[in-house]
Amino acid sequence: MLAKDIKTGTVVVHEGNPVVIKGISVQSPSARGAATLYKFRARNLLTKNKVDITLKGTDNLDEADFYLREVQMLYTDATHVFLMDKEDFQQFEIAIEDVEEELPYVTEGLEGMRAMIYNDGCVGLDLPASVELTITQCDPGVKGNSATSRTKPATLETGLVVHVPEYIKEGERLKIDTRTGEFLSRA
Repeated sequence: MLAKDIKTGTVVVHEGNPVVIKGISVQSPSARGAATLYKFRARNLLTKNKVDITLKGTDNLDEADFYLREVQMLYTDATHVFLMDKEDFQQFEIAIEDVEEELPYVTEGLEGMRAMIYNDGCVGLDLPASVELTITQCDPGVKGNSATSRTKPATLETGLVVHVPEYIKEGERLKIDTRTGEFLSRA
C-alpha cells in the first residue's frame, strides 16, 4: 500500500509488527523536485507502544494480515476483558491495560464494537464513531444559564467525565464521540 493511500485506522506492517495508524500529517516540499513526506503516528498492536513513521508518497507499507470480528463484551475481571464473537460465539480475552483508552466507552450490549484479531488472538478493539451513555451524576443547571454556551462536567455510567451544556440533566442519554471523548448531542 502506497504511503499516500494510507488512511487513519488502517493497519499496516512496520518493521515486522502490525501497527494501526492513529494520525497523519503531510509535509509538502518547498523546493522544486523534492518529495512530499507523510508522517504517521501509529500504535503497535502487540506492544502498544507509539510509533512514528515517515515515508515518501511513493514508499510502500504492507497491509497487516488481521481481521475484524463483531464482538460483545461478556465481563471484566481485575486483569482482562472477555469478549464473545457474535457469529461463532468464540471467546477472546485481552488485557485491560491494552484497551484502557477504549473501556470508558464500552457497555454491555454495545453494538458495532469489533475485535482486531491477529494470529488468532485479540490485539485491540475498534469502537463505533459514537456511543450512547447515560449521565449518572452532574450538577443541576441554574435557571437562566441555558442561553449561554457554558459547560459543566458530567459523570457517565462508565465513569467517563465529559463537559456538557448546562441545560443537560442527570439521567439523560448522550451521544459521545469515541475518538475525542466529547459530547455530541442528546440521544
